[in-house]
Amino acid sequence: MFVTETFEMNSENFTLSEKIVSPSYIRQGCQARRGHEQLIRHLLEQGKCPEEGWSESTIELFLNELAVMDSNNFLGNCGVGEREGRVASNLVARRHYRLIHGIGRSGDIAAIQPKAAGSSLLNKLTNSVVLDILKLSGVRSVASCFVVPMATGMSLTLCFLTLRHRRPKARFIVWPRIDQKSCFKAMITAGFEPVVVENVLEGDELRTDLEAVERKIEELGAENILCVHSTTSCFAPRVPDRLEELATMCAKYDIPHIVNNAYGVQSSKCMHLIQQGARVGRIDAFVQSLDKNFMVPVGGAIIAGFDESFIQEISKMYPGRASASPSLDVLITLLTLGANGYKKLLSDRKEIYSYLAEELKSLASAHGERLLHTPHNPISLAMSLDGLQVKSEKAVTQLGSMLFTRQVSGARVIPLGKEQTISGHTFCGFMSHSDAYPCPYLNAASAVGISREDVALCIKRLDKCLKTLKKEGNAAKNGSPLPPFCQEDNTAE
Repeated sequence: MFVTETFEMNSENFTLSEKIVSPSYIRQGCQARRGHEQLIRHLLEQGKCPEEGWSESTIELFLNELAVMDSNNFLGNCGVGEREGRVASNLVARRHYRLIHGIGRSGDIAAIQPKAAGSSLLNKLTNSVVLDILKLSGVRSVASCFVVPMATGMSLTLCFLTLRHRRPKARFIVWPRIDQKSCFKAMITAGFEPVVVENVLEGDELRTDLEAVERKIEELGAENILCVHSTTSCFAPRVPDRLEELATMCAKYDIPHIVNNAYGVQSSKCMHLIQQGARVGRIDAFVQSLDKNFMVPVGGAIIAGFDESFIQEISKMYPGRASASPSLDVLITLLTLGANGYKKLLSDRKEIYSYLAEELKSLASAHGERLLHTPHNPISLAMSLDGLQVKSEKAVTQLGSMLFTRQVSGARVIPLGKEQTISGHTFCGFMSHSDAYPCPYLNAASAVGISREDVALCIKRLDKCLKTLKKEGNAAKNGSPLPPFCQEDNTAE
């Protein structure tokens, strides 16, 4: 309807234009415009991510057409309310493509806004396109999802608060340990008591202790447990939780199951775990970050699940309207990439994961360390730092500082025995997902968007840092003077 009316209007204008410019040229221009409109028509008809990406001109045409459907862009509009889409800065207006009203209404983030038909259409289309991408990425039976303008932690909190209405007597959330502050604070902020279940060491990997989880359920009583809060994507040597077994356990005890899938959309293995968990047992919702999976600015997440009514219940729990920025960002990105472009990014990421593993293994061997064996983690890798620990307790943390000053971002250096208190709970060995992991280590991840050049530069700089620390350690042992750390070559290369 939208595109048909637009085309009819344009057809009249083109006919009039033929009186001004040669009709053959105008018809050519009309055909070009029709090509853009055909792409938009397919999007509106199918609600799926296009196979091939759109040009920027098509995307901007589409967004401008949406914007003129909002009341703040009506010609002659007279607004006398307290929220009329007024924007003081033209720069801000252009940044948002003049889509100023946001999404949802005061009672429901998914509701239609009468005076913002364009923004409402943007919201509905974004959720539909994202749902298509979740299915394409491996969770084929997902029933519903919505984009929420909050990062993963607060989105998890929204899920927990929704469950409160279903389980008013529940006080506890059973949580296999993952050393990441926001997912822990998400439970505290929602008003629940996290029950931390320590992981079990299997080889180098830290895996879900299923027997301990079931003991906690029986000890606390299923009716007192709000949910099991599990994790897929994580830093090695922690690996994704045993989702199938946990989902089966949740179905057995009739306990909800919320999955933190923060950066798992980019991993077919993580998405397969969610699909299988839902098939054999119970998964009520899974939450993923927009920026980590789709390379957009921080500030948005996707809440998805297999029961459409429950996902709608979560969306209605969000108080008030919401910013459309995360929805706009991810829609523009997916229209730019197309389904094939996004699939290529996922394929490239997986290929570079193998390359990163090979390079880290080679480097580790050259320095008397080893690449930890964590085959169940499809994104993150870990390299031991036993040699540094032996030379100096400070050398491990110093390595982290050296990498950062050399513009190696994202690498995590994990020392032994660090304690951290979060909301009254003290974690021993914090950041290692274990009270006493056997060795210090360094993390590196192959996440969506990474390049072979990133890996090559990281390995080169890491090698240089390890050699420098080795020299410093030997000099300290022999009592020989060395130039101070600040005088060492500190260039990017």
